[in-house]
Amino acid sequence: MKQSKRFRAVITKVDRRTEYDLDAAIAKVKECATAKFDETVEITIGLGVDPRKADQMIRGTVSLPHGIGKTVKLLVLCREDRWKEVTDAGADFVGLDEYITKIQGGWFDIQSIIATPDVMPVVGKVGKILGPRGLMPNPKTGTVTNDLATAIKEIKAGRLSFRVDKYGILHIPVGKASFTKDVLKENILSLIHTVQRMKPQSAKGQYVKAMTLSSTMGPGVKLNKTVIMAGIK
Repeated sequence: MKQSKRFRAVITKVDRRTEYDLDAAIAKVKECATAKFDETVEITIGLGVDPRKADQMIRGTVSLPHGIGKTVKLLVLCREDRWKEVTDAGADFVGLDEYITKIQGGWFDIQSIIATPDVMPVVGKVGKILGPRGLMPNPKTGTVTNDLATAIKEIKAGRLSFRVDKYGILHIPVGKASFTKDVLKENILSLIHTVQRMKPQSAKGQYVKAMTLSSTMGPGVKLNKTVIMAGIK
């Protein structure tokens, strides 16, 4: 892959063989975030789990202390008698059949979907479309609920849904490069603590195998997982 002059310049700032402590890693990522936009900072966590086993499919939600600095476009699927309530609570889109049809036609101008339990048979029609995109409402992630106002508030405030990919790896945004070091650190530690608490009893061997921090257009910075995890426990 052809590398830009900007990327070739910033990649020299990171020693790819070194595992950095969290403070140093955050500083490196911020230093390398030199694109003309406010880059998203993401953590990648490799887990010692087998996602093919149901009890080792790591998925859940986390409300980061400082959010991720991103405006979330939210669709709520529910019956018409709740549309006004949902709109007043801050949803960007609300409806049911109209949006099921739009999704079937390829519309995805959203980052999250909430649904009430009574409409899930209808939502199931687009389950195969939403599932691979991580948008399918699920009770385990708090996106199938009758408490719509609370769910909308939490998602708008920065609650994230996450799950491991088929290789047992999590890719989760933790903020923006413009965030201060302390804000990013609090978000990252909150996330890692959440992931640690989700360790399945059936997972054998090392649970957290590797962690890398990066910005949208920057190189990956390896984290010293041993030091970080020792502080989490």
